[in-house]
Amino acid sequence: MKRTLFSLILVLTIVLTACAQAGGTPAPSGGAAEIRFMAWGDPAELEVWKQIVADFEKENPNVKVNVEVSDWDSYWTKLKTLLAANTPPDIFAIDAPLYKDYQSRGVLLNLKPYLDANPGLLDGLYPVTLKAYETPEGYFGLPRDFQTIVVFYNKDMFNAAGIPYPQQGWTYDDLREIARKLTKDTNGDGKVDQYGFYADLWDMELIWGEGIWAHGGDVISADYTKTLIGTPEARKAWQLFHDMIFVDGSWPDANTAAQYGGDPFLAGVAAMTTIGHWAIPGYAEASFKWDVAPMPAGPAGQATSVNSAGFVVAKATKYPQESFNFIKFVLSEKGQTRLAELGFACPVLKSVAESPAFLEQEVKVNHQVFLDSLAFARMKPSFKGYEEWSSVIGDGMSVVWTGEAELDATLDEVVKQADEVLAKNR
Repeated sequence: MKRTLFSLILVLTIVLTACAQAGGTPAPSGGAAEIRFMAWGDPAELEVWKQIVADFEKENPNVKVNVEVSDWDSYWTKLKTLLAANTPPDIFAIDAPLYKDYQSRGVLLNLKPYLDANPGLLDGLYPVTLKAYETPEGYFGLPRDFQTIVVFYNKDMFNAAGIPYPQQGWTYDDLREIARKLTKDTNGDGKVDQYGFYADLWDMELIWGEGIWAHGGDVISADYTKTLIGTPEARKAWQLFHDMIFVDGSWPDANTAAQYGGDPFLAGVAAMTTIGHWAIPGYAEASFKWDVAPMPAGPAGQATSVNSAGFVVAKATKYPQESFNFIKFVLSEKGQTRLAELGFACPVLKSVAESPAFLEQEVKVNHQVFLDSLAFARMKPSFKGYEEWSSVIGDGMSVVWTGEAELDATLDEVVKQADEVLAKNR
């Protein structure tokens, strides 16, 4: 989940101290066991982590937790530096698609013995959120929360045009037609100043993965050896996006979107967008009324992606039991309720996700849509080499979305380069 929309320029390092009792490993004599936990995040998340640590403190009196929170880009740079120096944090956050990269390096602790000692711990979690972390040897990480992608729509623009809001059962044909109707030159200067739709096309998570699946294609083979985004079925989705931008003019190209900070929807100039629950706290500040709807269906049905942020424990930690205990606490009803209050993501614990803590948040939109979307969600792939593979596609296709290159020829070359990445990571 590349949260460039809300990433911070500055690294925030916050040290939160709490006492906690180890569940099996004694703390060193004369002091508490000290756990270092790193995650990406923004200022709104800091207060929630303080509350989680405070709650943890009440139940566990002999562990000290130091939490370091950085913006997305800085987080990964710092983590790679620490791993290279063999000084990793005890616990660190992981984006599910990148999990296999880190697990394959042998730097993560196998959590199987700790899970075996806590039977039933995972029973209340949404099963689909666990799939990315499964390996033949066991779990080397666990999900903390999840994201499904849905459509956000500007109610004011729909109301002004007299167009009904998107509903379950709508299609990509409907999306295209509605986007056309909502695209306007409001001041008559010959330039579009209201677009019907916008989505970021760099990463598969926001639109093109969903579109390909809905048109009967796939993005990668089941054994992660072949890139499938250039099949005839997949090209139907790519062509749709291309034509909405360059034929209909209902979707701003990448250069135009950049003029609105990369998010024309938030800027109030696009009537619809596709994004995850992480956008809600930022969109709550918008000057217009909005809500959410499920992704449209294509010829092969309805599809969205599901992705998660998770936890892993460093194999080199001196405190494996204490680290697991903290993860266990965050996955508890109390910990998940605290995270739900943050509003950035969907709780991975089903009982909390279906409770008022999530469904009746301060921002009053249809949060149930994110949960209902699990019924037709596909897991965002997780495999060794994902980051490079994703970048090859995102960067390679970017020249199409600025109008500098032809779609089909560019797609052919990008598929070739992406397959080369897969080959060297087998």
